Amino acid sequence: MKKALITGITGQDGSYLAELLLEKNYEVYGIWRRKATVDYGNISHIKNKIHLIYADMTDPVSLIQAMQIAQPDEVYNLAAQSFVASSWSTPLNTAETNALGVTNLLEAIRIVKPDAKFYQASTSEMFGLVQEMPQTEKTPFYPRSPYGVAKLYGHWITKNYRESYDLFACSGILFNHESERRGMEFVTRKISHAVAEISGGFRDCVELGNLSAKRDWGHSQDYVRAMWLMLQQEKPDDYVIATNETRTVREFVETAFNHVGIELRWQGEGLNEVGINKKNNQVVVKVNPEFFRPAEVEVLLGNPEKAEKVLGWKREIDFPELVARMVQHDLALVQKKLS
Repeated sequence: MKKALITGITGQDGSYLAELLLEKNYEVYGIWRRKATVDYGNISHIKNKIHLIYADMTDPVSLIQAMQIAQPDEVYNLAAQSFVASSWSTPLNTAETNALGVTNLLEAIRIVKPDAKFYQASTSEMFGLVQEMPQTEKTPFYPRSPYGVAKLYGHWITKNYRESYDLFACSGILFNHESERRGMEFVTRKISHAVAEISGGFRDCVELGNLSAKRDWGHSQDYVRAMWLMLQQEKPDDYVIATNETRTVREFVETAFNHVGIELRWQGEGLNEVGINKKNNQVVVKVNPEFFRPAEVEVLLGNPEKAEKVLGWKREIDFPELVARMVQHDLALVQKKLS
């Protein structure tokens, strides 16, 4: 039985990855931080099937101890300050976790179990002000947020440890991937939950930022499968994981509202743009300048050709199904409030 250690196990990706590894008969260990109130989050349904270890990415000693306890064959680093918008408010914390935290974990692996295979969760935000379309493993990086900058350090230190210490260390450059387990602060989940509440008559409208921003959206379940595939290869390497499709935030909004039978009419542009329900002329979408980033990433589009060819990976959940699953999940949550 293989052993795996997952940081960030209670998050969206961590929970889906834990499920995948359990299905493959792994013994799964997860790192989580001690809190005043115990919150299993997305792993409450599998908490009795996994081993949880208290540790922190900013505490090297705790990571060494976690490695000693788990003795993993594979380590998946999914822990991060993961909300891009917050990185401008907490740049130092973002750097400590997303950059130096990766070094702490790599050192723990090097000291305790250097034969363990390592996966680092890199991000399309490292491309930022994109230098070419679409983005590949060879596209130059130009991050546009403290989050992207910190993640770029984590990406390069992973490559450095691979080349310096011959560690089996991979980075997955994952483009935007969402799911029903996405945190409420993320724009996609903010949209799907607002659509459910507006449809149920619990609220009138949702306020969003840059509706013209373009993203390459996939589903987390597909993307964690790519993580696992990377660590099953003979040689470590870095891979772009994406759908090779880009859509605006406005398109996500339209698809989500269409799922509940609300067709939108758009009026105005920029900060004055609003989305109106065609049936009753009710404004259900407003643009709020507070939600714009100090430095915008206007478009992201990834080419997963290398992952498809080398890993045999292929996304299975398309964009309409992704949005439908998120809206259906939030409709169920709204209905639960009524019962």
